[in-house]
Amino acid sequence: RYDAGRDGFIDLMELKLMMEKLGAPQTHLGLKNMIKEVDEDLDSKLSFREFLLIFRKAAAGELQEDSGLHALARLSEIDVSTEGVKGAKNFFEAKVQAIHDASRFEEEIKAEQEEKKKQAEELKQRKAAFKELQSTFKQ
Repeated sequence: RYDAGRDGFIDLMELKLMMEKLGAPQTHLGLKNMIKEVDEDLDSKLSFREFLLIFRKAAAGELQEDSGLHALARLSEIDVSTEGVKGAKNFFEAKVQAIHDASRFEEEIKAEQEEKKKQAEELKQRKAAFKELQSTFKQ
């Protein structure tokens, strides 16, 4: 919805516009800090995965109360008294989908961590094999 460039990422200006439209405008520095807090690949923009990380951190209580990300996460809450039950139905359906996406996200993170461990172990084995081979030449 807020990805004006249609590139699959939310950059600084798109985040600025989104926060303004949601009624929680931020300073330029605040926006940069928001991105920095969840920008795993350090590309200075938010992927969908990093965007979901905002809500995961909010649910875990890992966001500072005065941060822009906390404000964004709070904006996802729904007031049934103003939205009515129909709004709540849509909200909970969206939350169920978000939980499903978050669990898939966690699985991806675990798979990446396992791959990194595997690569580190392979590197360790290659170094050990190299040192063993190297020691035969020193004799």
